[in-house]
Amino acid sequence: MTENDLPPPDTKRWVMRRKAEVVAGVRSGLISLEEACRRYTLSVEEFLSWQRLIDSHGMRGLRATRLQDYRGNQPVPVRSRMASTAAE
Repeated sequence: MTENDLPPPDTKRWVMRRKAEVVAGVRSGLISLEEACRRYTLSVEEFLSWQRLIDSHGMRGLRATRLQDYRGNQPVPVRSRMASTAAE
């Protein structure tokens, strides 16, 4: 992996491949986590979420349309929210 394999610093549209390239660049030592976050104006949390999604679900986990499926975010049923509010 070389610097040319990384997305350009002005990247606005983060497709799966570009996210995976940044994660691969950091993992290979080509670019530091701090430099990647600065270069691409990412938060550390955002980068780490990309890394976790790749580890858990492969590159397909980075698909923006599937984030909720892969993150396991299940909406809390209305009854459960009301019950926890009433218990307080």
